[in-house]
Amino acid sequence: MTSESGRTRKVFTEDLARIEEMALEGLDLVVAQIDRVLEAVEHQDVELAEIVIADDDRIDGRYLEIHQAILTMLALQAPVAGDLRLVAALLHMVKHMERMADQCVNIAKMLPLVGYEPPRNAELLAKVLRMGRAARSEVTQSRQAFAMRDVGLAEDLVRQDREINNLNKEIFRMAVDIGDDTDTREWAMSMTMVARAFERIGDNAVDIGEQTAFVVSGLFREFSDANRGAGDPPRSS
Repeated sequence: MTSESGRTRKVFTEDLARIEEMALEGLDLVVAQIDRVLEAVEHQDVELAEIVIADDDRIDGRYLEIHQAILTMLALQAPVAGDLRLVAALLHMVKHMERMADQCVNIAKMLPLVGYEPPRNAELLAKVLRMGRAARSEVTQSRQAFAMRDVGLAEDLVRQDREINNLNKEIFRMAVDIGDDTDTREWAMSMTMVARAFERIGDNAVDIGEQTAFVVSGLFREFSDANRGAGDPPRSS
C-alpha cells in the first residue's frame, strides 16, 4: 500500500467511524423521545406530547445528515467488503431510528384526542407503561450491541421482544373488556394504539440487532423467525 492510498484509507476509516457515532447518537435521541412520551402517557401531559412532536424534526435532520454523509463518502472512496457491510447496516439503522421516532410522534398525537383528564384504568395504564419501558430497554440494548459488535446481546433482544408482544395482547384484551362507559372505552382504545406503537419500536430494535449480526458475520438472518408461533404474523416496522 502506497503512502497516498494509506492516507486515503485512514480518512475513509475515520469518516466511517464518525458516521457510526452519529447514528449511535441518533439512537440516544430516540431514547430521549421515549422517555418524554412515557412521561406524557403516564401523566396525560398534552404539552409534553407537543414537545415530542416538535422535536421529531431533530431526528429527521439527523437521518438526512447521516444519509448524505454516507452517499458523499461512497462517491469519494472505494470501500472494501467489510466496510460495505457496515455502511449497509448503518443505512438500515438510521431507517429504523427514524421509524422509532415516528412511533413516538404517533403516541404523542394520541394523547390530545382523549382530553386532558380522561377516565383511566390504573391496571391497563401500568401495563402500557411497562411495555414502553421494555421498548426503551430494547433500544438501549440494540445500541450497545451494535457499538460493541456483540451478537449474543443482539440475539437477546428477541427475549425482550417476546415480553412486549405478550403485554400487547394483554392490553388489547383488557381494553375490549373495559366496560360500557363510552369515555373509558375511548381512552382504552387509544391505549391499544399506544401499545401497538411501543411494540413497533421493539420490532425496530430487533432489526438493529439483526444488523449487528450482519456486520459481524456478513450473513443476514432474522432473529425472530424461530421464535414466532405458527399463527403469528411477521414483524412490522
